Amino acid sequence: MRIYEKYFARQVYFAFVFVLFAFSGLFFFFDLINELNTVGHGNYKFGYAVLRVALQTPSRFYEIIPVAALISAIYVFAQMAANSEYTIFRVSGLSTGQALRSLLKIGIPLVIVTYFIGEVVGPYSDQLSERVRLEALGSSVSTNFASGVWVKDTLQADNNGQSVTRFVNVGKLMPDATISNVRIYEFDSKFGLRNVRIAESGRYEGSGHWLLTGVTDTALTSLAPPSAKPADALNPVYRSTQTMLAQYSLRSELTPQILSVLLVAPDRMSMFSLFRYIQHLTENHQDTQRYDIALWKKLLYPFAVLVMLVLSLPFAYLHTRAGVVGVKVFGGIMLGMSFQLFNTLFSHIGMLNTWPAPMTAALPGLLYLALGLFGLKWVDRH
Repeated sequence: MRIYEKYFARQVYFAFVFVLFAFSGLFFFFDLINELNTVGHGNYKFGYAVLRVALQTPSRFYEIIPVAALISAIYVFAQMAANSEYTIFRVSGLSTGQALRSLLKIGIPLVIVTYFIGEVVGPYSDQLSERVRLEALGSSVSTNFASGVWVKDTLQADNNGQSVTRFVNVGKLMPDATISNVRIYEFDSKFGLRNVRIAESGRYEGSGHWLLTGVTDTALTSLAPPSAKPADALNPVYRSTQTMLAQYSLRSELTPQILSVLLVAPDRMSMFSLFRYIQHLTENHQDTQRYDIALWKKLLYPFAVLVMLVLSLPFAYLHTRAGVVGVKVFGGIMLGMSFQLFNTLFSHIGMLNTWPAPMTAALPGLLYLALGLFGLKWVDRH
C-alpha cells in the first residue's frame, strides 16, 4: 500500500473498531433488556441471560459491520475535509478514481472479516446461545404447530426397492439433538398409508440411521372391499398389525444438522447449512424461496461493506466547516439504517412476490451503489 493509503487505512480501521464496539454495546444493552422477560422461568437466571446475549454478539457484529464501515469512513473523511487534509491530497494529485480504488482496497479485509464471522463464528455462537436458553428453561424447540415439528422425508428405495415417503412429526427437539414424542407416517410410491410408528425418543446413530426407543409399530395392509360394495378411494379398508419394540433402527435422510436449522433463523445460518437444507427441501418437493433468499443474502451481504465505503467518499468533497463532523456522521447513520431497512424490506417483498432470489438479495446493494457513484460524479463535477 502507498503511504496515503496506509494513512487512510489506519484512520478508518481505528474509527471502525470504535464504532463497531459502541454499536454492539448499545445492542447488547437492548438485547439484555429483552431477555429480562424470561429471567426467573425455570433455571433461567440473570447470568444465563447475560451469557446468551454475549453469545449473540458475533451475529450483531455481522449485522453492524457495513454500517460501522460507513460511519467510520464518513467520520474520517469529514475530519480530513474540516482540517483541509483531503484538499492537500487532491492538490498533490489524488484523483477521485484513485481515492475510490484505495478505499475499496481498504474494505477488502473488512469483507473477509464479515464472511468469517457470518460463516464460522456467528452460526456456532447462535446455536450455543439457543442451547443455553433451552437447557436453562428445560424446554425444547417451539414451532407454530402445537404438535411440534413436521418434516417430510423421502427415501428413493427401501429394503424392497420401492420409494418411500414419510411425514415425520417430532414433538420435542432437545438441544443435544435427541428427539422425543416422534410420530412417523409412511406412504408407498402410490401414496397409500402403509405404516405408522410412534416412538418415545430417538437419537442419531450416524450413517443415515436413527435409533428409536419405545416404539409402537403399526403395519397397515390394504384389503379389497367386499364384493357387494364398490371400492372407495377416500375410505380404504386396512388390516393392521401392531408390534411393540424396545428399539428400532430407522434409515432416514434426516440428520441432526437438518433438524438443528430450527434452532437458528435462516438469516443467521451458515451458507453451508442453508445449502444442505435447501437440497433437502428440493428433494422433497417443498418450497425453498425463503431459504434461497437467505442464501443469496449471505453470499452478497459482506460486499455491502464496499458499497458503504463508496457511499462515504462523496462526504470528503463537502467543505462546509460549521458542524461538519456531527452533521456528516448523522447523515451516515441515517444512510446505514436506511440500507438495513431496505435490505430487510426487499427480502419480504421478494418472498411475497416470488421474485428470483439473486435479484431480491442484490437489488438494495445495487441501488445504494448507484447512489454512491452518482454522488461521486456530482461532487467531482462541482
